[in-house]
Amino acid sequence: MTLGNAELYRLKSDARRGLLENDLILQRFFERYSAQLSLEDGKVLSLLLALDDNDLMDLLIGRKDFVASLEKEMQTVSFKTVLQKLRAK
Repeated sequence: MTLGNAELYRLKSDARRGLLENDLILQRFFERYSAQLSLEDGKVLSLLLALDDNDLMDLLIGRKDFVASLEKEMQTVSFKTVLQKLRAK
């Protein structure tokens, strides 16, 4: 099941960040994948968007592969898949 318009709008609103680099990566992600995001993808994105800007940036550019606050969630296939899509150039 894909995300509805309301959920997608909320995620896009939450994706407006303080760091321009995060904004650009997230904007590219939504342009590519918004039509096919599942409810599980939305949950993963919500977790990622709850991170502070620097932790999020480190994950998005691959400087870090781990954030302690998301240790359990980062082991799931859905989390790894979304992160891989976010990192795609």
